[in-house]
Amino acid sequence: MTTAKLKPHFSRKLLAIPYALFLAIFVVVPLFIVLYYAFTDDNNVFTWDYLILFFTDGGSLAQFFSSPIFQTISLSLFISLMSTIVCLLIAYPVAYIIANCKLKNKSTLLLMFIVPMWVNFVLRINALKEFFVWIGTYNKSDAWNIINTIIGMVYDFLPFMILPIYTTIIKIDKSYLEAAKDLGATAPKAFLKVTLPLSKSGIISGISMVFLPSMTNYVVSNYLTYRNVKIFGKLIDDYFSGDLWHDGSFVALVLLLFMFLVTWLTGGFEADEQSETRGTSLW
Repeated sequence: MTTAKLKPHFSRKLLAIPYALFLAIFVVVPLFIVLYYAFTDDNNVFTWDYLILFFTDGGSLAQFFSSPIFQTISLSLFISLMSTIVCLLIAYPVAYIIANCKLKNKSTLLLMFIVPMWVNFVLRINALKEFFVWIGTYNKSDAWNIINTIIGMVYDFLPFMILPIYTTIIKIDKSYLEAAKDLGATAPKAFLKVTLPLSKSGIISGISMVFLPSMTNYVVSNYLTYRNVKIFGKLIDDYFSGDLWHDGSFVALVLLLFMFLVTWLTGGFEADEQSETRGTSLW
């Protein structure tokens, strides 16, 4: 009588265990800690005080729109919006030219925009600060501080706008453009009717990867404006640095909900079934 040898059974689902543990330890647990501090007081009692305080700043709802918190949020939104627009205006032509150039090794051109990312972030921002000092715009006025911050954000996040757009354009089926030209479309019209719509997913992905982080990257604003420009991320840091964990946690929760809303509105949670022609989302 022979006994069958038991073969070890391996499932690909087991490969997800390390990732699930990573998410649980570094995402889920910190999120619950933030939620706990956002809705409890110093005596660990549930409270809505920090919700009320955030939207009234110690006064009425009308006074909130003239409060420092609202000014910080407004300035953060303005800087993020302008940084995203400038990045898009620069990144799309660059990605389009690289994707359609005749060079065999297009990745060489793309690498030119990625190589600076290999240099330490703080070192790059300090170098940019020295450049502003040299041309005389460093801490010159409030307007120049905002401009310097936007330039710093563009300098830091431009590759994150180029990469998804390039990835999308390079995957567009060239036969679509040929069909448009056969039907009498001019080159500009073919671009507007074919290339631009099919690269929408890359544009949305790039916008998400620039707009959201530029609201919180206060290192750029601190170094390039001598801490005279405060954005949303700096507001959270000030709360935690001042040992105001409850206030900081609620502001962090507001920022998290805002990021969730922006990602949802831009379709970041939707699966793209036409990724072969439109490209895949990197966000």
